[in-house]
Amino acid sequence: MSAPAHTRFAAVRTALEQYEPRPGWHSWLYEFLLFGFKQGWACLFGGLMLALLLGTHLFYPADAALARYDFLTLAALTIQAAMLAFRLETLEEAKVILAFHAVGTVMELFKTAAGSWLYPEASVLRIGAVPLFSGFMYAAVGSYLARVWRIFDFRFTAYPSPALAGGVAVLIYVNFFAHHWLPDIRLALFAALILLFARTRIWFRVWREERWMPLLVGWLLVALFIWFAENIGTFANAWRYPSQKHEWAMVSPAKLGAWYLLMYISFILVAVVHKPQGKA
Repeated sequence: MSAPAHTRFAAVRTALEQYEPRPGWHSWLYEFLLFGFKQGWACLFGGLMLALLLGTHLFYPADAALARYDFLTLAALTIQAAMLAFRLETLEEAKVILAFHAVGTVMELFKTAAGSWLYPEASVLRIGAVPLFSGFMYAAVGSYLARVWRIFDFRFTAYPSPALAGGVAVLIYVNFFAHHWLPDIRLALFAALILLFARTRIWFRVWREERWMPLLVGWLLVALFIWFAENIGTFANAWRYPSQKHEWAMVSPAKLGAWYLLMYISFILVAVVHKPQGKA
């Protein structure tokens, strides 16, 4: 028997979209609330992970037999299995999450070895200095993108050649490693993104009408939320930057640039599965 193509959310979504509020400001308010609900549903995996990071930081017993990081790894696996079992996400979305986990873990191994950040707590389930739960933080980004793409029925206008878009993503990923030895070409990569996507609009359907925004702006908004989440993660001692080694401090807003580029790589990985469709 093949896996179902849609999640349980499909029936809830249909019911909400068929609701008839009174015209005028009631409709505007309903669409705004529906937008928030759909975004929250798309963030389900990431939201649960953040709750786990904070909850275990505040309440996990210091003398527990199971290390906190190992508990986080097992909890993340349990969440992923439950989401599949209860059809809260599709099998295709789970495959995207697995790809993000692999890509993220490779980056973690390199960046921790280079001293870019560290994981201060002990654990058994780890590869070198990297606890296995860390890959799920990248997977949370992949989960969000895969789900939000489907939930909001993304369409695009003036989308560039997939080969060019993919080539820039490869260069960005390589630069995350290579800039430790070679000149950092980050500014050139930002310029390439602007040239490729300056005219690209992302169209999405919250309720009855299609809305749009510049795709470059959409990536910035998601990168901003990831930066907020990163502040929560470092506060919860899930990982620390060198500047936070002795006491927590807010992550520098300069990290937004790195998250923007990582957001782009994430988008391209999801685009391989969903295939960007043009607006009719």
